[in-house]
Amino acid sequence: MAWPPAWKEIRQARADYYYRLGLRSFGSGDIRQSFLALNQAYALDPHNLEADRLLAQLAQIGSPDFSDSVYSRLVEEDAEHREDDAQLWVRALIERGDFPKWRLSVQIMPEAEAETYHIHPFDLTKVWPHKDYPLMEVGVMELNRNPQNYFNEVEQAAYSPVNIVPGMGYSPDKVLQARLISYPDAHRYRLGVNYETIPVNRPICPVHNYNRDGLMRVDENGGDSPNYEPNSVGGPVQDPRYRETPYKVSGDVNRYDHRIGNDDYTQAGDRFRLMTPAEKKALIGNLAGHMKGIPEYIAKLQIEHFTKADPAYGRGVADALGL
Repeated sequence: MAWPPAWKEIRQARADYYYRLGLRSFGSGDIRQSFLALNQAYALDPHNLEADRLLAQLAQIGSPDFSDSVYSRLVEEDAEHREDDAQLWVRALIERGDFPKWRLSVQIMPEAEAETYHIHPFDLTKVWPHKDYPLMEVGVMELNRNPQNYFNEVEQAAYSPVNIVPGMGYSPDKVLQARLISYPDAHRYRLGVNYETIPVNRPICPVHNYNRDGLMRVDENGGDSPNYEPNSVGGPVQDPRYRETPYKVSGDVNRYDHRIGNDDYTQAGDRFRLMTPAEKKALIGNLAGHMKGIPEYIAKLQIEHFTKADPAYGRGVADALGL
């Protein structure tokens, strides 16, 4: 494999700032040891394959959280800490066969329980506690191929939550419902009405429909077959297997104030109380750093929200701001 341009220099720069900024001290013992080994492998040989394997391992384990001060120093001190460098890094990993991986899990709530569960199951600002609905591992998401042509395979890609496999349906989550309309609409504006016929977006399996014409229609466009259904010439018919999964609804359709009866603070407070002292300090420091300079009355209004989540949370931010 041909090494990317300036790969040796980039890897050496990575080793230098890992050591210089002390990132090896972050995280659990196992992650800390991996960072130490990674740094040592880099220092000895920027092309060391073991360093590549360690990095791939860390990509699946999880990387340490950066505090705001460390991130600022990264940007100031390390000219290589840029988006293009990150893309080069991932590309090189894939080329070497050390594919970045993420564990994919789901939570499943029976439909009957959704009607009475104490948390609105489709409120995106809430999480389902794992003790009630444990994570169920379904596989691994892996990046294992680099694009051969960036424009063809990346710039023209059109992802949309509308595209689901048979057996799934669309939840009544308000954000999802909006995106079912807005994503395809944005793609039509950006790539044209026939964006789904572009090779990177085109289905792999045969698809039969009556969509015709439109700007940049470059396939056979249905040939001389009719564009209506039903017809008497053996055209495709609806397949009931691909109907949207039904779900029950109850109650009145009306405009409701979502703030009434909605608990926006318990889960935020629970998360804060689960943090280590170091994590709490970093969180409060990051928040206070971004809140400096805003009018005092606005800062106090925001601190009220933190206090409702946990008194120590609000008090910590207030102290950091000198209020």
